[in-house]
Amino acid sequence: MKIKSVELETVCGITSELPANAHPEVAFAGRSNAGKSSLINCLMQRSSLARTSSSPGKTQTINYYNINEELYLVDLPGYGYAKISRETAEKWGRMIENYLTTSEQLRAVFLLVDIRHEPTKQDLQMIDYLACLEIETVVIATKADKIKRSQLQKNLSIIKKSISENTNAPSDTIILPFSSVTGQGREDVLDLMDQVAEGL
Repeated sequence: MKIKSVELETVCGITSELPANAHPEVAFAGRSNAGKSSLINCLMQRSSLARTSSSPGKTQTINYYNINEELYLVDLPGYGYAKISRETAEKWGRMIENYLTTSEQLRAVFLLVDIRHEPTKQDLQMIDYLACLEIETVVIATKADKIKRSQLQKNLSIIKKSISENTNAPSDTIILPFSSVTGQGREDVLDLMDQVAEGL
């Protein structure tokens, strides 16, 4: 997929009604410190399309990015790290759940985990939840630039084993290494998004 145009088209808060889009949607989810905003900016090759911050939890809404007038990238609020009240966290959780269970155009979820660590309990719960909903899930192991190249396959194997032993995710779940700094994995993610847009 070549990014010809991208526009932040719709922003939904806790009380907003989700849009009835005509194009397929791919959602991006993950812990608040998994580097989701940086990944989106890297994919779209825009330095400040999605807000990044040293304080995780900046994405507090569901943001719909219209790509090439043919696909929506849906940026979901992060979970599990931001310094927010339990009440707010529960509202974000309900907002994410509402999107995942009611969007008629959702085709796949790209779930971000930190390649340096085993998936957290919340990561595994999310992966298992997506499996129960039978939503195609791609796991993106971010921050690949922060480990040595020789550690890459070992860390990916640890993540795969953890997902296999602790969730009902399909055994062929794709796990991709990614770096927003070097661009590693960018073309792989865009290719998968392209496949989704074409209904493959």
